[in-house]
Amino acid sequence: MDIQFTHTENSKLKEIDFNNIPFGKHTSDHMFIMDYANGQWRDFRIVPYQNIQLDPQSKALQYGQCIFEGMKASMGNDGIPKLLRPDLNIERFNLSAKRMCMPAVPPDIFLSALKAITRTEIKWIPKTEGSALYLRPTMVATESSLGVVPSSTYTFYIYAAPAQPYFTKPIKLITEQTLIRAVPGGTGEAKTGGNYAGSFMAGQLAKHKGYDQVIWLESPHFKKIQEAGMMNLFFVIGDTVLTPKLSGAILKGTTRTYFIDILKEKNIDVQVRDVYIDEIMEAQKEGTLIEAFGSGTAAVVSQISEIAHGDKIISLPQADKAQISTMLYQEINGLRAGLIEDYRNWLVPVNN
Repeated sequence: MDIQFTHTENSKLKEIDFNNIPFGKHTSDHMFIMDYANGQWRDFRIVPYQNIQLDPQSKALQYGQCIFEGMKASMGNDGIPKLLRPDLNIERFNLSAKRMCMPAVPPDIFLSALKAITRTEIKWIPKTEGSALYLRPTMVATESSLGVVPSSTYTFYIYAAPAQPYFTKPIKLITEQTLIRAVPGGTGEAKTGGNYAGSFMAGQLAKHKGYDQVIWLESPHFKKIQEAGMMNLFFVIGDTVLTPKLSGAILKGTTRTYFIDILKEKNIDVQVRDVYIDEIMEAQKEGTLIEAFGSGTAAVVSQISEIAHGDKIISLPQADKAQISTMLYQEINGLRAGLIEDYRNWLVPVNN
């Protein structure tokens, strides 16, 4: 793939304190961009980080025809940047594109673009264990038209941001029994902007009640568990790990996939099925609910300390007793840092 490079004349690197990097606040110097028209991707380029120009009636702005991904490039102890299972992100991105009537990005072009921007911004990768260069591939519809049909033109770009380990204290969740994030057949499984905007109200209401985020329940009965905020959920009951099965309303998290694969490899009983809030509340009452946690790209693991459902509130064991989630966190971070052997061949090196 022939990529045209335009390098920045004024790097922002000198402005960054790599010991204090608020998540998502700083972007690196460059971004990858390409455009789609007449049925093909073209004009591959890496340019200084800049604004994207959109017509006021572009279909990204008017009808929300936009998708994105979130992934990381980490620096191993051998000094070579690596991507963790980028094929999963590429696959999910193209599934999102299909659902939103947008063109797929050929996997070879996508991976070449990821490698190119990572190589270009290698100095932006923090060196401390658990840190990474966060990559955000994005596609927006650019056609200017109010016709309620898919756009015929698109822009795809990848920008990067340095990220420290995203440690979170155990979080408190409350079930949402009025507002709905997604239903089977909707766009819940697509990583599209409207899903996130539509979740803001419930998240704000949860915070006003003293909780960190919501557990989404499937309507109309509000019994079946979907996600927590924008994280996939896991529950450890006795010797079994439960996680909700994908229904078309749940995002196919890449970290979720890592966890399921690791648990199966270690012969830990993991069940991917419908999970109901009543069985979680009952397991806590019976003393068999050992831990609960969310999974996602930024934090990897977010342990859960409290769940409120209706007039009932349950507390979970202390985080230091959360053996499963701790093991999974250490496995992923150790792999990225080169402290654990990559015998699964999950890491894709980004060589110069």
